[in-house]
Amino acid sequence: MAVPQVTYDDVVAARELLSEVAALTPVLHSRVLSEIVGGSVHLKCENLQRAGSFKVRGAYVRIARLSEEERARGVVAASAGNHAQGVALGSSLVGAKSTVYMPEGAPLPKVEATRAYGADVVFAGHTVDEALLAAREHADRTGAVFIHPFDHPDVVAGQGTVGLEILEQVPGTATIVLPIGGGGLAAGVALAVKSQRPGIKVVGVQAERAAAYPDSLAAGRPVMVEPTSTMADGIAVGRPGELPFELIHYLVDSVVTVSEESLSRALLLCLERSKLLVEPAGVAGVAALLDQPHAFEPPVVVVLSGGNIDPLLLARVLRHGLAAAGRYLAFRIRLTDRPGALAALLARLADLGANVLDVVHERFGSRLHLEEAEVLLQLETRGPAHCDEVLSALRRDGYKLLFS
Repeated sequence: MAVPQVTYDDVVAARELLSEVAALTPVLHSRVLSEIVGGSVHLKCENLQRAGSFKVRGAYVRIARLSEEERARGVVAASAGNHAQGVALGSSLVGAKSTVYMPEGAPLPKVEATRAYGADVVFAGHTVDEALLAAREHADRTGAVFIHPFDHPDVVAGQGTVGLEILEQVPGTATIVLPIGGGGLAAGVALAVKSQRPGIKVVGVQAERAAAYPDSLAAGRPVMVEPTSTMADGIAVGRPGELPFELIHYLVDSVVTVSEESLSRALLLCLERSKLLVEPAGVAGVAALLDQPHAFEPPVVVVLSGGNIDPLLLARVLRHGLAAAGRYLAFRIRLTDRPGALAALLARLADLGANVLDVVHERFGSRLHLEEAEVLLQLETRGPAHCDEVLSALRRDGYKLLFS
């Protein structure tokens, strides 16, 4: 392994620098995940960190180490939201002006929070990588200092302080599972924990729709992939950082991917069973445990990396999660258009114990015969077996069910 640009001592120094800035976030035992895995599982709650994610750690360390002349020029960054808030908060704490480039369509709460911390927000492109290019151009044009979200020694050292805390809070940790976007968090944590305990396993998790690390690790160098739309916008990075990749290549034991369905199930589980609001990117580690519960040696610590989520997205993801867990049904039913037909259908659903969330009753349309009506139903059920029971009963009653 080449001599790294960031060392364990750098992580220790970063922790001292952050002592009055970053919160010591709690580690909570998860009974439900422990039962699923067959051993102790803890959640490192960086969703409860200042500015809503671990990103403030690295951003502040980078900004705090700027010279007075550099601070006077201001800083510029690019982010889908969490790094943006970390940079905005860190800049305000040291009295520097900040400009943040965000992709078009960035979640509104993250945009507003970034502005509330004092940053000027500029929209550029549709991905984090396009926003990064615009931010670099701004730095070249104005002299502002570019604060990279993951590819800088100070940023990696700052994120690595999460690992130091985990070792102190759960001394017997065998496996750490955490999300990977550009790689700053995984690289810093792996460096911090393996410098003290080389036997600890560190597993990174990416959304399968934006997974640059599997291809990059196979190629032995960072390679670009084209991320597709994913609810986990916080880790939707097309190309790993050079510095994080070097550390992850040698120190992270494996990188796995998870589906959108798994992410939504994980978010729902954190909300329902742990009473924790976590953004989709932040639950990637939980999703991996749900997918492969016996692949991780306990005691396991899962890093919940952020909790900044748009309420509208939350509503959609929760519905998605209910469907993935077999607790949500949406389908259409053809009825004979006569008085009492809809009431009879709804009464039957009540008898079956299904909770009706929404009903759309259509009586006119080119696909309907004169004597027909169509009902679009959204139902909440108790689980997959209950779904099958409801559908089977409706078919036995002679209802024509349509799925699309």
